[in-house]
Amino acid sequence: MALHHCGPGEVARLGVIDDLATVTAALARTPSFEAIQLVVRAGQSIARHHVAGSMTLYCIAGHMRLGGDAPAELRAGDWLFLYPGTPHSVETVADTSLLLTILFDEGGGVAD
Repeated sequence: MALHHCGPGEVARLGVIDDLATVTAALARTPSFEAIQLVVRAGQSIARHHVAGSMTLYCIAGHMRLGGDAPAELRAGDWLFLYPGTPHSVETVADTSLLLTILFDEGGGVAD
């Protein structure tokens, strides 16, 4: 089943982190751009990987640690930019909601 992506002018309501029904959701995708609400619960992690495009993470709520070539901690209100191909991993300290955007600079997609 294909994920629903918002069309131009379509409003998406991002779930709040206090609601356990809030999960990762695809928001929009074009050949050059993707937006995702990434929800990672406390104690969960995302293994080291990289993305072919430029990437930003905006921490809507929570607290997480980014590992890899650009280690950082993000809390609510923090924003981070990564160059294409930067290896990174995610480890959460608290339930975390992130707005993930990817700009496919070279027309690429997610890489392993």
